[in-house]
Amino acid sequence: MWCNGGMRGERRTEASILHVDMDSFFVSVELLDRPELVGLPVASGNDTSRSVVSSASYEARRFGVRSAMPVRRAKQLCPELVLIPPTFEKYRRASRQVMAVFQEFTPLVEPLSIDEAFLDVAGSIRLFGPPAEIARLLRERVRERTGLPASVGLAGTKFVAKLASQRAKPDGVLEIPPERTLDFLHPLPIEAMWGVGRATAATLQSRAIHTVGDLAREPLASLQRLVGLAAAQKLHDLANGRDPRSVVTERHEKSVGHEETFATDVLNRAVLERELLRLSARTGERLRAKGLEARTIAIKVRWSDFETVTRSRTLMEATNVTRRITETARALFADLDDLRRPVRLIGVRGEQLIDTGSSDAALWSDDDGLRAVDQVVDEVRGRFGASGVTPASLLTGRGEVVDPRSLQPPD
Repeated sequence: MWCNGGMRGERRTEASILHVDMDSFFVSVELLDRPELVGLPVASGNDTSRSVVSSASYEARRFGVRSAMPVRRAKQLCPELVLIPPTFEKYRRASRQVMAVFQEFTPLVEPLSIDEAFLDVAGSIRLFGPPAEIARLLRERVRERTGLPASVGLAGTKFVAKLASQRAKPDGVLEIPPERTLDFLHPLPIEAMWGVGRATAATLQSRAIHTVGDLAREPLASLQRLVGLAAAQKLHDLANGRDPRSVVTERHEKSVGHEETFATDVLNRAVLERELLRLSARTGERLRAKGLEARTIAIKVRWSDFETVTRSRTLMEATNVTRRITETARALFADLDDLRRPVRLIGVRGEQLIDTGSSDAALWSDDDGLRAVDQVVDEVRGRFGASGVTPASLLTGRGEVVDPRSLQPPD
């Protein structure tokens, strides 16, 4: 049993949930190799017309440069911006080092992305001291081991810890004692709430709900009429400091897939079908590596006018076979209403995931031969790298695809 209210559903008496967020992670990693750029406005991103900023230094942020912003716009805001092409293997390596440090303080680590995680340190207090001391030691050790800065929020709930880490940036710590939770939350703007985007914020503000405190005081029935039953309950609970979620060390994936953004909008059907094959192959490879099969295959298509559609098909038999995924993805694409429109983005996903071999499949499957082929391909790639075996149709260059983040599987 974890002390200080560490068990699920108990109110904590100490700020023993930490949210650690690395500061400008991609840029910070790059600056380790480019120290002459420290103090300058720097961003991680490719200098192409359709690329987006992956990460921006705080010097760049002073000009309004933000992650996910088109590089073209970032350069308009900051003409002196230094762009460094992303190196994702370098970022993954740094992430593994950072997460290893977290594990030295507690086994209860829940990674949220490559550069942030929740930690439950309630069971570590006797060994390392109070949570604030743990946060200090953790940041110090991360800096010593990796050279990278981190910001930490401490609170009695995950929601408040994440908000605190954002307000601790850059390179700081902010502790919100459980008894001060509402004092911290209620003055914040309504946009600080999880799940409150521009449209929801406008709806709430039309009822004079401008702060988290206003939201907390709004009758639940009134909120339900504004944003729906489920969203109203969740928002009302968070606004009143209620968040029973514990730090979860095992995450069950809901889907596995990849998507790609084109440098110029693509109308060529052969190019699109080639990319569907490439995306299907990568999706199948990841499913097999994780010991999973997908009951449903889905595609995502974003047209040049940014209209986005998704289509999916549930299979008779769950699969992780590349050929089956590709055939389904191409059939879904062929069934789209208007294939004469240029495509900006395309993606393939496997959904409704189950463990390999756990479905009630027939004793002899039509896919057995295809699975054998995939197994050989996986073994060769395991020995010689991703380029060890490549379908002939995929040997064409990748000039059409630009956003480097879209080419990387999520960690």
